[in-house]
Amino acid sequence: MKITRAIVGDYFFKVLMKGTFYGHFVAGEDTIAIRPTLERLRSFGVKPILDYSVEEDISQEEAERREVESFADRRYKVQSARTYFYLNEAQCERNLDVFQECLEKVSGKIVITSRALCKIIYILQYMILLQLSEVIMRTRQYMADVVGGGGNVLTHHVLPEELEKKFEQAHMLKDAPVQKFLDKITYDKEGVIHLFPWSGIIDENQQLSETFRVPDLKSGRMVRLLTQLTPKEEEMFRNMIRRIDSLCKMATDLDVRIMVDAEQTYFQPAITRITLEMMRKYNQNKAVIFNTYQCYLKNAYKEATTDLEQAKRQNFFFGAKLVRGAYLEQERARAAALGYPDPTNNSFDSTTEMYHQTLTECLRRIQDLKDKGEEKKIAIMVASHNEHTVRFAIEKMKEIGILPEDKVICFGQLLGMCDYITFPLGQAGYSAYKYIPYGPINEVLPYLSRRAHENKGILKKIKKEKRLLLSEIGRRITNGQIIYTPKGNYTPEIDRTKIKKKRKNKLLRVNLMKKAHLRKEEKIIKKVLNKIIKKSYQIILKSNNFSFNIISF
Repeated sequence: MKITRAIVGDYFFKVLMKGTFYGHFVAGEDTIAIRPTLERLRSFGVKPILDYSVEEDISQEEAERREVESFADRRYKVQSARTYFYLNEAQCERNLDVFQECLEKVSGKIVITSRALCKIIYILQYMILLQLSEVIMRTRQYMADVVGGGGNVLTHHVLPEELEKKFEQAHMLKDAPVQKFLDKITYDKEGVIHLFPWSGIIDENQQLSETFRVPDLKSGRMVRLLTQLTPKEEEMFRNMIRRIDSLCKMATDLDVRIMVDAEQTYFQPAITRITLEMMRKYNQNKAVIFNTYQCYLKNAYKEATTDLEQAKRQNFFFGAKLVRGAYLEQERARAAALGYPDPTNNSFDSTTEMYHQTLTECLRRIQDLKDKGEEKKIAIMVASHNEHTVRFAIEKMKEIGILPEDKVICFGQLLGMCDYITFPLGQAGYSAYKYIPYGPINEVLPYLSRRAHENKGILKKIKKEKRLLLSEIGRRITNGQIIYTPKGNYTPEIDRTKIKKKRKNKLLRVNLMKKAHLRKEEKIIKKVLNKIIKKSYQIILKSNNFSFNIISF
């Protein structure tokens, strides 16, 4: 693209992009330009998920310079593992302003909808996320070392009393720091949920370095799971939490759903942890905050199940977006370069199986809530371009008895892809969404380049869509409709209700008019009859003849 820009110039390059690549996958440069696209989607019963898709384009040399050696390899031929970072606070604040503007637009000023996508890394500091993710993984290992087993802390179902016995055996139980550690554990009757007070970390100004300390059974002293942070890094963390919290609060106030996008495995534990804390805080009455689960990862089912269990035990609404995943080649390249096990599934089919397994678990829990007559506290977005997966979800919904109007399952695809899936879903009354990227051409092209690279595996599998497009082109040429814009005729449920009410009122008015007309006719007939009877009576009196014939009317 850089070569094309150099040859044709900036102006003609933009014209070319709007007529091709950019114009097909991006709705426009700003919230004014995207209105026609949103209105067209709405006519087909499809709602938008807005995403301001501006990314920073950096060279491989810059990526290598910015990267730290401990979490990625930027050597020759590992360029596919490139990540787009926002290193300074000012940029994060600007991105926050953009996201907040997006929420305002989604809240109804452009078109009736209720979702926006947040690529959370745009407003967070990647180095802090990396360190938090490392703490979470070390915490899981610590729990396994203390009580045995593996997995997330919550899955052990260990009571605080059992931990106390372990510390007593190590002659540490009476130590003040150990007592302080035990006092801050989050637990319920089923066992420990968190070893650390995440709610306090999010809502209060607790020092991270002092919070993430655990009793070491071998040494008999408290050890840090997180290296000592500088005051500047502590401030960065507080700013990071402030930004995401303000965004979630605004979404709650505007009644807009936020879908937090997924990232690479070395960031994701921290992103999921923060997102779940936002769910706990703001998903009290409905699912406002959604987390994303990438089913190309081998642990996707376990992670989703653990988070579902946490939502159940802490009594908040759980929102999830299920995707196949966007960083497959990057994850494999990094695993090979750094010599650790590949975290991704081996094949396309195994990823599909993981997706269906995770979705089935979510639907099973929804069915359990329905059977018990309890509030449906689980909301799922099936974000897939796989027709088989969409059919699977619809069949499972019918099997369980989940109706489209229940609004607990929705579907989503990218703008410009799989319209033959999205539009029929919308027309049939399902909650169907299009992921709508927007932003200036020059700043969105890095995003488009990345998505093209990430989805090249999908692009190889769109034979059916190509066949449908060629068939439609042939039909238009044959029927003389080369310049043709399909018209949608979808009537939103709210409008359907209004129409039914309007028709009912109209019918009522017609019936009242008919009754009034009949009453008027009855009065006229009665008046005529009275006149006839009166006239006949007068005639009889004048004739002095009391024998008279019965007058028939």
